[in-house]
Amino acid sequence: MSEPAVADHALSAATAQAPAIANMLERARLFAAPLIADEVLDTGENTLAHADAVAAIVASMGGSEAMQAATYLVYSCQHLNRPQEVIAKVFGDNFALLAVETTKLVQVQKQTRSAVHLHEGAGTQTENVRKMLLAFSRDLRVVMLRLASRLQTLRHAAATRQPVPESLARESLQVFAPLANRLGIWQVKWEIEDLSFRFLEPETYKLIARLLDEKRIEREGYVAQLRERLEQGLKREGIRATVQGRPKNIYSIVKKMRGKSLDFDQVFDILALRVIVPDVKDCYAVLAWVHSHFQPIVEEFDDYIARPKANGYQSLHTVVRDALGGRADKPIEIQIRTEEMHDHAEHGVAAHWAYKEAGPRGYAGVWAGGEYDAKIAVLRQLLAWERDLSGQQGQGLFDDRIYVLTPDAAIVELPQGATAVDFAYTVHTTLGHRCRGARIDGAMVPLNTPLQNGQTVEIIAAKEGGPSRDWLNPELGYLASHRARAKVRAWFNAQATHETVARGREAVERLLQREGRTALKLEDLASQLGFRSADHLFEVVGKDEFSLRNIENLLRPQEATPAEEAPLIRKPRVNDGGKGGVLVVGVSSLMTQLAKCCRPAPPDAIRGFVTRGHGVSIHRADCSNFRTMAVRDAERVIDVEWGQPKAAGDSVYAVDVSVEAADRQGLLRDISDVFAREKMNVIGVQTQSVKGTAWMTFTVEIADTARLAHVLGIVTGVSGVRSARRR
Repeated sequence: MSEPAVADHALSAATAQAPAIANMLERARLFAAPLIADEVLDTGENTLAHADAVAAIVASMGGSEAMQAATYLVYSCQHLNRPQEVIAKVFGDNFALLAVETTKLVQVQKQTRSAVHLHEGAGTQTENVRKMLLAFSRDLRVVMLRLASRLQTLRHAAATRQPVPESLARESLQVFAPLANRLGIWQVKWEIEDLSFRFLEPETYKLIARLLDEKRIEREGYVAQLRERLEQGLKREGIRATVQGRPKNIYSIVKKMRGKSLDFDQVFDILALRVIVPDVKDCYAVLAWVHSHFQPIVEEFDDYIARPKANGYQSLHTVVRDALGGRADKPIEIQIRTEEMHDHAEHGVAAHWAYKEAGPRGYAGVWAGGEYDAKIAVLRQLLAWERDLSGQQGQGLFDDRIYVLTPDAAIVELPQGATAVDFAYTVHTTLGHRCRGARIDGAMVPLNTPLQNGQTVEIIAAKEGGPSRDWLNPELGYLASHRARAKVRAWFNAQATHETVARGREAVERLLQREGRTALKLEDLASQLGFRSADHLFEVVGKDEFSLRNIENLLRPQEATPAEEAPLIRKPRVNDGGKGGVLVVGVSSLMTQLAKCCRPAPPDAIRGFVTRGHGVSIHRADCSNFRTMAVRDAERVIDVEWGQPKAAGDSVYAVDVSVEAADRQGLLRDISDVFAREKMNVIGVQTQSVKGTAWMTFTVEIADTARLAHVLGIVTGVSGVRSARRR
């Protein structure tokens, strides 16, 4: 039977029998069995058998029947053409999403595991940890399923005596075990640690296991005696308590031996007991009794009830010596906790995870009692778990990033130091523009308050409006994201451009109305004037950088202004002055050209330099380029002088004028008006503004430099101009 046929068969079978089978676990297994019963995982384990074992582990971790049912759906995904759609039809959207997300995570793990080995350093494992962490934080059920599945993979390998790839064993030890620890699922943590260590260092594992077995009878006898003394003593005090021996896992023994340079006897002889009582007051009553009947080691006492660990773990820890038992030199560890604390210590977050039936829609994951705060707490633990992994290398994965929640628990990634304004712009640009206030974890805060990992952020937005200019002031600390800052700048730039365009449009439309040409299409007008669009024309008109006289000349060519009032910027006139207006002493009809480096004009003192193939280049006598060439090739320097023009104004010369001024709107227009009034033709303009100072270079046509000096004096009088000189 083909895979699509098997999938259709499973769907029809599960759907047909769904009304008759109320048990979710049975329904899920019935759905999955035709798809995975004959399949084998990469480890060689039968897929259905693996799913059965994972479901049992989930149950032992405190997962509900619905959670166990999800196990079978995960392994069905790869055998379905449209897994999310098919699973949703039978079990609901929630389970479909869970199955697909878990399958994606498994694929990511395989890819990263094949690419790098986690023990090669924090740099190689960072991306792997990040992907896993972000996937986990979306749905805690994915965490539970992956932990259970990895534990079963290790169990199967141990039971069948098959080798495990080193990369998988290290990933289990360095990623999954710390994750289980952070979530407080101690039994899973210890077993993953021991099994991973068994495959990584088999000889050391066998040695410690043999030594443990040799000491087992002696240890168990003394622990039983201690347990009886504690139970009877507490009973006489009226305290109902259960006393247990606390097992030690092999990996923790090895870590302690290596970390403290101890031999096996020193580590092993630290005996451990656990006392479980009904409520908190009984915990402290037991502590008082223990300290009065044993010799306490004061520096080893820890009160995790008054100061719980970051993952919510609570208990009293004390270390004592037993003078009466003849083992005064051997310390005894005693943990004291309530039944509720013990349940949390054994199952961690699984103790708080529950499922509720959602009617015809299937099953949805919810927090018991609707405690939304628990979900935030888990996210914070996952972030802390990441820091546990990377802290040894001195730099955490999120040293430059933080992760916060939206009100509906979506995760938003932001740079370190980000504020609610950064958050708003990351969610949506429009929300950022309209942001007016923020609540962090339900409390109103200033908009420039730095956010922290795991916080829930709610934005209060106006119906319309834009950002504040204060947000761009780095000293006020409103924005840490470069992207958000760019969006604010873009908004203000767009506003300024919009106002300028509107002002230019109004001016052009008034002109067209005055000329009786309102029927003229604005886009056609802009095209005739050389602009890409009408808005580009309006923008330069609005900035006073394009004279309306140019439009008038286009509309009324027969009434064009005289030559002296023609458009300000135009091409240079063709004349004899550029070449034939120079006499070369002693040589007739020699080709000449004015040097562009110094642009000489009468009555400048000039010199000539014979070029190779381009005739004589005419320079000002004080030109630095000419002096350099004259020193290098003195024989090529010749004497030249200005010739007399045939008529006044017959020859004009292009010269460069430099203007330095305080930048302002309309500056270019005002300076250009001076040249226009003085009937001095401008054939080129270059402008640049740096930190409020405008640097302008005008190329103008003149008949002689004396006239230019007079005009530059007038330019200097323009508002804001600091200097105007010939280059």
